[in-house]
Amino acid sequence: MVDSSPVRRTWSDLTLDEFFDIAALRTEIFFLEQRIDEPELDARDREATTEHWWIADEHGPATYLRVVVDDTPQPGNRDARTLIGRVVTRADRRGEGLARRLLAHVVEQHGHEPLALHAQVYAQPLYAGVGFEAYGDEYLEAGIPHIGMYRAAATPSIGIQPRRVR
Repeated sequence: MVDSSPVRRTWSDLTLDEFFDIAALRTEIFFLEQRIDEPELDARDREATTEHWWIADEHGPATYLRVVVDDTPQPGNRDARTLIGRVVTRADRRGEGLARRLLAHVVEQHGHEPLALHAQVYAQPLYAGVGFEAYGDEYLEAGIPHIGMYRAAATPSIGIQPRRVR
């Protein structure tokens, strides 16, 4: 299988086919596989600052995530305005490191700012592998156990992570 380089698009840059393929993948994972019965597509997908990231193969997106930016940090996201979410990998491509590769590209582009995400508990090691640390208590989101995760901004001048204070 030949994988594409990571792709990043805003809503206005997405083609209809790209949007369809992304929506189909998210629906397959969240509705059919995980049985989440809450709305999947939302207005955040269409915001000018939202980024849609994916790695595709000959069958379409193999892994996907979106990055949303809030005007101010939201409760539960520490000081992060930038939130990673909707992370999915097609069932036939799991275990190959695609999601981690995609996350690494996002961190490379956004690592100069604090990042947060709401991780499904079982996926916590994936995010820890790219520098996120769990914080707070587990909670249910859409009926699935989640944990808040945070990645401090890298120090731009020397490219290292600041010491984290809990």
